[in-house]
Amino acid sequence: MVSTKKIEHIGIAVKELAEKMYFYENVLGLKKLKEETVEEQGVKIAFFQIGESKIELLEPLNEDSPIAKFIEKRGEGIHHFAVLVESIEEKIKDMQAKGAKLIGNKATRGADNMKIIFVHPKSSGGVLLELCEAIVKEEK
Repeated sequence: MVSTKKIEHIGIAVKELAEKMYFYENVLGLKKLKEETVEEQGVKIAFFQIGESKIELLEPLNEDSPIAKFIEKRGEGIHHFAVLVESIEEKIKDMQAKGAKLIGNKATRGADNMKIIFVHPKSSGGVLLELCEAIVKEEK
C-alpha cells in the first residue's frame, strides 16, 4: 500500500487574498511562506506555516476559476484539505482500484512545486481531498 504521509495543507477559498493574509499573518501570528500564482488552476495563493502543515489561501484569478465558482455557490471558507503521498501515480492507481472517484485521471502541476489530483467528495465523505507529491528537481 502506498504511504500517506501527513496533512500537507488546508485550502481556504477567499475573495481578497491581501485582506485575509493580514489576518493569518498579523492577527493569528502565522509565518507567511510565500505567495504564488498558478495560472493552470486559476488561483493566486498564499501559504502560511502552522506546525508541520500549512494553510493555503486561494483567491480566484477570474470568474471562471473553480475557486470563484466555489465562492459563488458556498461563500468563502474551507475548500479542501490535502495529504502528502509517497507516490501520487501509485496512489491514484491504488485508490481507483478500490473504487475511489478522482477528478481527472492523472496528476497535474499545482502550487508549491507539487503534483496534485483531487478525490471527488462523493468518495471521501463530502470533503474535497487533494493528493500531493513534491516534484523532485533533478540535479545536473
